[in-house]
Amino acid sequence: MNSHGSAALTTAEQSEVGQRARRRIAYRLLPFVFLVYVVNYIDRVNVSFANLRMSTDLGFSDRVYGLGVGMFYITYVLFEIPGAIIVERWSARKWIARIMISWGIVTILTGFVHTAGQFYAARFFLGAAESSFFPGMVVYLTHWFRGRERSRAIACLYAAVPAGSLIGSPVAGWLLGVHWQLLAGWRWLFILEGIPAIVVGIVTVFYLTDRPAQARWLPQDERDWVVNELQAELQAKKKIRNYTIMEAFCDLRILRLILAYFLALTGALGTIYWIPTFVKRLSGFSTQTVTSLLVIPALAFR
Repeated sequence: MNSHGSAALTTAEQSEVGQRARRRIAYRLLPFVFLVYVVNYIDRVNVSFANLRMSTDLGFSDRVYGLGVGMFYITYVLFEIPGAIIVERWSARKWIARIMISWGIVTILTGFVHTAGQFYAARFFLGAAESSFFPGMVVYLTHWFRGRERSRAIACLYAAVPAGSLIGSPVAGWLLGVHWQLLAGWRWLFILEGIPAIVVGIVTVFYLTDRPAQARWLPQDERDWVVNELQAELQAKKKIRNYTIMEAFCDLRILRLILAYFLALTGALGTIYWIPTFVKRLSGFSTQTVTSLLVIPALAFR
């Protein structure tokens, strides 16, 4: 009788510790993860708003702009998987900080391009700097959230996309209208929007914690609970199948998912990078009006 009561009490205590740990982790990490992705998304799409003035000022054709946009994805694709492996095996905190600081620097330098070659180079190096950010963030969340809670954590990350649009569109409209220090507004768009990435990247070094075992902000009982839960989940997965990278790429289900995501992303990116230009050409509206109109899709998807 007593032994059963003791076991029940232990289970209840474990449940309470788990609830406290999950709540503390969510409050600590998810708002910051959301902020980081908002900054990332604004920097990712600012070239589409800059193009409302940039191509005219620099004499770029649509082909030059489109090729520059595409140059980003050459290095982005090449370094996605290696970067995610670095997050898993080395340090998510340091790698994500490196990504943000380097992409912020390249974004600022993009504000000083004058030729097509410089634009291509800026986009090429931006892809290299930013690559592995999103998969790295997803991998990082697996270090803190069990499978049953992970979808909600990743949903919080994805919510930054419409939030980034809500913030980025009006800010871009305002910056495109300025002309400070003899620099056009589209140049200030790159310069000023690159600074938050550097600042948040520096904060990341001190704020994020790589893994629960290193989290001094978690009480010992909560820390032990998270470590044990994640370790048990990992061991259960390995008993079913422990994939190597090459084995994963040979799995037909993985290949189908890659194809589906490729097709979905191709359409989405075409819209993201060209819709400001198309709306302006079709409507004849001012740049400020166009950027204001593009807030509507972001509101619709919130």
